[in-house]
Amino acid sequence: MSPRHESARPPLGVHLAEGGAEVAVYSENADGVVVCVLQDDGSEARTELDMRTGHVFHGFVRGMRPGTRYGLRVSGPWDPASGLRFDDGKVLLDPYATATADAPEGTILGVVTDPGSFDWQGDDPPRTPLAESVVYELHVKGFTKTMPGVPEELRGTYAGLAHPAAVGYLRELGVTAVELMPVHRFVQDGHLLDKGLRNYWGYNSLAFLAPHPEYAAARDPLEQVNEFKGMVAALHAAGIEVILDVVYNHTAEGNDQGPTLSLKGIDNPSYYRLVEGDAEHYFDTTGTGNSLNVGHPAALALIMDSLRYWVTEMHIDGFRFDLATTLTRQGGDPDVHSAFLALIHQDPTLAPVKMIAEPWDTAGYQVGGFPADWSEWNGRFRDDVRDFWRGTPGMLGTFAQRVLGSPDVYEASRRSPLSSVNFVTAHDGFTLADLTSYNEKHNEANGEGGADGESDNRSSNYGAEGPTDDPEINRVRTRQRKNLLATLLLSAGVPMVLGGDERGRTQGGNNNAYCQDNETSWFDWEHGDDELAEFTRTLISLRRAEPALRPDWYRYAPGSGSPRTVDLRRADGRRFTNSDWHRPEHKAIQFVLGHQGHTTFAVLMNAAENGVEFSLPYTPRRVWRLELTSDEGLDVDAARRLTLAPRSFALLRSSR
Repeated sequence: MSPRHESARPPLGVHLAEGGAEVAVYSENADGVVVCVLQDDGSEARTELDMRTGHVFHGFVRGMRPGTRYGLRVSGPWDPASGLRFDDGKVLLDPYATATADAPEGTILGVVTDPGSFDWQGDDPPRTPLAESVVYELHVKGFTKTMPGVPEELRGTYAGLAHPAAVGYLRELGVTAVELMPVHRFVQDGHLLDKGLRNYWGYNSLAFLAPHPEYAAARDPLEQVNEFKGMVAALHAAGIEVILDVVYNHTAEGNDQGPTLSLKGIDNPSYYRLVEGDAEHYFDTTGTGNSLNVGHPAALALIMDSLRYWVTEMHIDGFRFDLATTLTRQGGDPDVHSAFLALIHQDPTLAPVKMIAEPWDTAGYQVGGFPADWSEWNGRFRDDVRDFWRGTPGMLGTFAQRVLGSPDVYEASRRSPLSSVNFVTAHDGFTLADLTSYNEKHNEANGEGGADGESDNRSSNYGAEGPTDDPEINRVRTRQRKNLLATLLLSAGVPMVLGGDERGRTQGGNNNAYCQDNETSWFDWEHGDDELAEFTRTLISLRRAEPALRPDWYRYAPGSGSPRTVDLRRADGRRFTNSDWHRPEHKAIQFVLGHQGHTTFAVLMNAAENGVEFSLPYTPRRVWRLELTSDEGLDVDAARRLTLAPRSFALLRSSR
């Protein structure tokens, strides 16, 4: 029976009403849509959506209520050469499902939820200004999987992250936001399961409105949603924001050989970008087999509805967009005026939340290319800071730009340092401990013959590959870890710390641990570096307490800070000349950081393999006192000169 046409339709997805629910599904190319409700005896109750408005099939399904498990059967032509992959023999996941459940033969069902069932008890999002933010990237499972103080049954779950032991650790560390690696419902990769491995990172999303059920202690899908909300509320109560790492650039359905689980069988050419002139295959700038068709209203609506849902219903504070450049490709090239960016810019629901781009994909690198109200993962900060501290010649000028918030990247478009999310390490690549312990990646456990993962790591082992008992090598490694953390947390911009770096977490040299859902990736709470953790806590505390240590000045906001907000000096105390910046032998610098009405600080950095004498800036009645250093032998008195050990930094506070 052909669907009846109707002038009005409900919103997409399932919306409860008396006696059942209104259901609406978008498909431009389908002939019909049937909703299949799973009965207690395992049978299906089928209801055809008998109305069609535009390209939306909709109708009323009796008996649907919270907890109902359902799927979709979508009929239409099977014509892969034309991009059409309809098969009403398959039960598909509603892309607007807000909870999910597994069914036999790999089928994933939607579960009807009740938005009003959770009591937020006056939850008040912290809304921490970017200028005061310190972001901590963590994995929900890995962070608490072995955490002391968290009950065994809650470890590795949303409830575990909400536990006082976990929240207390984050609060004591001083971070203002957690950036959670993907928590949208994702799917395990068959090729990994065949090798006895699992997708740990979760960059294989399928349902953009549903939390991943494996991270819930609760087995009931309704309680899983509430458990996630309880985690957000607990973190908010501690003043900690929740930012989601979201994967809207592709889905788990992969290429033409991948499974049909949802969008591919609902309306393949509307939701996915197909190769022009070869519609059987998928355009791919993600390296995963497909790319979402962000030039189509249906795909854009799904992304926008998902974002609004997580803000309004789940109280999320921000998003980090994986491979965000793909989302700006309406045609072939990235476009700063793309519909995706325009829609987000004008949306009042999304205006208060943080938007962070990973500004690249497999076909392009766009650091500095996003709009002014976006922040970006600054890959240039990562690379240049690593190069400076490992002693690469000629890096001083570039390094100074990174510490100052990368004005060479952002100021031409009148963007402030807050556009730069600074990081030295992230989930993808070496941890901080491994960055200072390995020259080469060691990814053999991934089963790809060592071919996976980045080969250009800009790392150094300082004389031994991996763990060593050599005390001098270990001293250098400790200094370098402190140097890198200090640079990260004393630079202009928004710092992001990789979870576990403050405790010396290692992955044994694996720089692509995406498939290591085991002790390789999980936090090792038993063997952490307590001294480094205390050092990190001190740095974060100083940054949050002292405006001079988080400068948000730039030339188009001359009223911020003070007339001498930042003063750059050579080690001998003189001002730099143009020729100084690129001289290969220059590997030392001092930044004098001031803020009107507040304490002035001097940050001394020496990346040379020899000690360097610094002449401190002189002002009558100013006395410099040591605040923090990686040079364990440094002795500072009221003198204006000090010698900083090889590969060391020092932070000094001025007093009068």
